[in-house]
Amino acid sequence: MMDHAAVARLFTRSDGSYLFARWGRPIVPVVFGVEDETVSILKGAIEAVVALAGHKMAETDPELGANLMVFFLRDWDELTETPNLDRLIPDLTTTVRRLKAAEANQYRSFRFDDSGAIQAAFVFVRMDGDMASLPAETVALSQVVQVILLWSDMAFTDSSPLASAPNGTALLKPEVAEIIRAGYDPVMPAYATDESHALRLAARLRTSQLT
Repeated sequence: MMDHAAVARLFTRSDGSYLFARWGRPIVPVVFGVEDETVSILKGAIEAVVALAGHKMAETDPELGANLMVFFLRDWDELTETPNLDRLIPDLTTTVRRLKAAEANQYRSFRFDDSGAIQAAFVFVRMDGDMASLPAETVALSQVVQVILLWSDMAFTDSSPLASAPNGTALLKPEVAEIIRAGYDPVMPAYATDESHALRLAARLRTSQLT
């Protein structure tokens, strides 16, 4: 069972600040750059994680149409070549330059509403050798888990949120699943910047594991 300190680390950013946010509206996904079979896998992963959280999905977002956009690409330069993407991602050219320099294979950007809750998320996956070697189900679940909450930028740098079943199937680690459930508890806030929030999350973990 994770204690308060372990929970807090998952939402404490590299600058030392604590920041938690969850979705404040139903999730409406759209996927670009893959075949229909992979789209179905990704949407299935989204449905599973949203159900785990006790959150909702919808057919359309009244402001954005779709509020969870997932892009699969082969090279980061494709981002600057995509029409109007600079309207969604601030400083797109600088971001692409940074991603190329870091040889990154994934990037996520969030928008927030006036209450601090997640309003939209944009996920970019560069299918390099490492990413392409993974099963589509693993890639899908990993990306969805990392946008269902606003985790720390360091939350999963040393340890994946996923584990492998004996048959090799990717599964969400039980402790990560518990945090997602606790984070979407109706009595919990959709946005928090005080580390005392981690105490409340940890308390919910204990409660859920006893019931």
